[in-house]
Amino acid sequence: MVPENLALVLGLSFFFGLAFEEFYVRSPKKRPGGVRTFPLLALSGAGLYLLDPVHVAAFCAGLIVLGAWLYAYYHARWSEGVPATEPGGGLIIPVCNLIAYLLGPIALTQPHWVAVSFAVSAVLLLGARESLHSLAQKLPAEEIMTAGKFLVLTGIVLPLLPNHPVTKLSSITPHQVWLAVVVVSTLSYASYIIRRYVSPEKGLLAASILGGLYSSTATTVVLSKEGREGAFSRQGILSGIVLATSLMYLRLCVVVAIFNLDLAMALSPYMVGLFLAGLMLAWVCSRNGVNQEEGAIAMQTNPLELSAALLFAFLFVVISLASTWVNGEFGQSGIYWLASIVGVTDIDPFVLSLAQGGAGGAGQPLLEAAILIAASSNNILKAAYAAMFMGVRASLPAAASLVLLSLAGIALAFLI
Repeated sequence: MVPENLALVLGLSFFFGLAFEEFYVRSPKKRPGGVRTFPLLALSGAGLYLLDPVHVAAFCAGLIVLGAWLYAYYHARWSEGVPATEPGGGLIIPVCNLIAYLLGPIALTQPHWVAVSFAVSAVLLLGARESLHSLAQKLPAEEIMTAGKFLVLTGIVLPLLPNHPVTKLSSITPHQVWLAVVVVSTLSYASYIIRRYVSPEKGLLAASILGGLYSSTATTVVLSKEGREGAFSRQGILSGIVLATSLMYLRLCVVVAIFNLDLAMALSPYMVGLFLAGLMLAWVCSRNGVNQEEGAIAMQTNPLELSAALLFAFLFVVISLASTWVNGEFGQSGIYWLASIVGVTDIDPFVLSLAQGGAGGAGQPLLEAAILIAASSNNILKAAYAAMFMGVRASLPAAASLVLLSLAGIALAFLI
């Protein structure tokens, strides 16, 4: 055992023991474990491991002795009729002792960051008892199911899909299709979680920023309805609609960069320029009023419904096949018309299809222009939504701003 490993074992186990005693400092009963016990357990684990590092028979024997000792303690404790609600009546105490025993071999055999992470994680989980129980009680069951769906999307489905084309009609592979689903779902889900739990007041600014990262189209609909109800100042609603669309440009740039960094770098000057123009228009919409929030913004639906993921994958494949066929039959003009059409639906499948080469070998300038046209077409749709749900006169500043952004995007597309 080298000196730094010995110091690491003693330091981490002592730190863990301090946290353990601090957690149980108000308990009337003495618990097995603490600033002396945990370092001794860690040293015992390290020493027994060193005696037989190949078969670890001595270490396993020590583990059995530790288990017998803890069993005797719990047997005597529960024989006294200790109430189940008393702190430490569960598995926390034996698990902490087991972790202290394992710290020795971990510090000897693994990189130092593994041992440190192991000890720090144990301390954080030990001290977060109340907050974690409170979270478990407040967290809706559907949110847990949603997290499970996310794990299914990323950890089960994605690795199983082949990463080679399955048809000559498109070079897109099933793995690329589902990877696009995972990327978009991750960005949307992260925004949704922050929107719901980190920003509990659900303020107008938070709704506009996070909604723009989630779905600027859905955010436009929600804010327009709120503007019709009158719970917020009209200037704040109009500004929020334009701000959400401004952030759409940054979101598209990030999504494209994940799959095609060269395309994202080429697009970034246009996207950043449109983003800054959108910020200026949002400021113009808000300059005549102050946001006085009197209510809460309605939450958008959870973005990780499996039906939505399957629909996205279906649209991705269809748009990829359509892009390849249109490019082959009609060339550049066909891609432009397709971009303007898909803009009135969900542009993410189209953008990601182009980023992954789903347009049959189209040149990069064509891809840049098509993405700008799709985003511009989508802005026209959002302007129509704002007028529909908020009223033409009430939504005019925001709708006009979205149309201006759309015209600017089309102009940039034809300049490429």
